Amino acid sequence: MAAPEERDLTQEQTEKLLQFQDLTGIESMDQCRHTLEQHNWNIEAAVQDRLNEQEGVPSVFNPPPSRPLQVNTADHRIYSYVVSRPQPRARALNDAKRELRFLLVYLHGDDHQDSDEFCRNTLCAPEVISLINTRMLFWACSTNKPEGYRVSQALRENTYPFLAMIMLKDRRMTVVGRLEGLIQPDDLINQLTFIMDANQTYLVSERLEREERNQTQVLRQQQDEAYLASLRADQEKERKKREERERKRRKEEEVQQQKLAEERRRQNLQEEKERKLECLPPEPSADDPESVKIIFKLPNDTRVERRFHFSQSLTVIHDFLFSLKESPEKFQIEANFPRRVLPCVPSEEWPNPPTLQEAGLSHTEVLFVQDLTDE
Repeated sequence: MAAPEERDLTQEQTEKLLQFQDLTGIESMDQCRHTLEQHNWNIEAAVQDRLNEQEGVPSVFNPPPSRPLQVNTADHRIYSYVVSRPQPRARALNDAKRELRFLLVYLHGDDHQDSDEFCRNTLCAPEVISLINTRMLFWACSTNKPEGYRVSQALRENTYPFLAMIMLKDRRMTVVGRLEGLIQPDDLINQLTFIMDANQTYLVSERLEREERNQTQVLRQQQDEAYLASLRADQEKERKKREERERKRRKEEEVQQQKLAEERRRQNLQEEKERKLECLPPEPSADDPESVKIIFKLPNDTRVERRFHFSQSLTVIHDFLFSLKESPEKFQIEANFPRRVLPCVPSEEWPNPPTLQEAGLSHTEVLFVQDLTDE
């Protein structure tokens, strides 16, 4: 190990520097010195901060907790106080808290004269092992190990062997018993049993509260699920109502558009009838030898009579009938002798409809108007 630079260090600071390097395993002496200077050469705070950093636990700079209050029991070795950081390994504490069980912590002093005897004769006694395995969780560590050192700083033991009983009390992990010094198996069993019996009511109460909280949580969850189900049902009803309203709106809009379209169609039809009427040639006189008298029988059984000229196209007959209010929108004109449909409008067969004379009409004719509107 390289010797530290002692240019501006006292003998005490040099010893603390070497001790800090041994405890933390940091190779850089400059880093060790920098860390100690940050903590005003408080080696306990510096070591604790280093261990916290290694295990991902926030730094702890607060001084150790004050001496715990003594529980009012016959045995003056039993104490109760809240565990402050650093703590035994988080998993052991979490298991004890989750399972609502006692946690027995053992700190082993490697150099203490009673440690080996305690481990061989007391801690390894079958009746002690049976009690620990059936009624509590167990966590142990040497104070020479970093984690053991951290726990020692929290529990502040006076001598070894050292045992601490930890449990969930008033919703906080609390030390409810301390046993220090060499103790025989029977005495250890009696002391641990006494501590557990004295604090069992807290675990029972916590179990009842936890069960009540769980039931309340389950009830709240059921209520939330019922509320969400009701909310979804209401939302679904509202969605269907909106869809129905939208469907009705579209239907009404469609009907309105159809109504407007029909009105436009009728208006256009009426305008077309008026144009056809205005464009009709004058009606020939009765004494005109080239005139044809035609009687039209409409689909509604009414009769209409008018004269046309032989030289006029059959289109004129169609336009005259189209201009009448009584005529259907679509129709064809039929003659009886012989039975035939007159080509009054342009078609593929008759691009230019024939004249009345070419169609073979006589001076007096009866023609029938056939309604084709629905076809």
